Amino acid sequence: AFDKVRNHFGMNRAAQAGALAALNDTAWLAETRTRIEAARSRIARIAADNGLTALPSAANFVAIDCGGDAARAKTVLEGLIRRGVFVRMPFAAPQNRCIRVSCGTPAQLDAFAAALPEALREAADGAAAG
Repeated sequence: AFDKVRNHFGMNRAAQAGALAALNDTAWLAETRTRIEAARSRIARIAADNGLTALPSAANFVAIDCGGDAARAKTVLEGLIRRGVFVRMPFAAPQNRCIRVSCGTPAQLDAFAAALPEALREAADGAAAG
């Protein structure tokens, strides 16, 4: 019952103190922003390389329009998960036609780049069969 009302993305006092310290470390913050900007650009290139559109983002993730409806996005998401790549999917229309890809490490984005074409091919094959 508690899970129904708790703040799922809340932070305790220790986490808040750590976050404030991190924000005051300007060198670390600049390096982190640079890595996130590079990851967002890479995710957008991966999307474009696969004929998809990345929505503009200023966050630590990028939403990629899967070019169909929520069912297609869910099929792509499931295909990625089967390949060991975890992404999320917004659950409210019209964003539910997208997958949400977090800004990961270069190795994580390599895995995403390798898995996405396979997941898209699988989604297309499933749509053609259905």
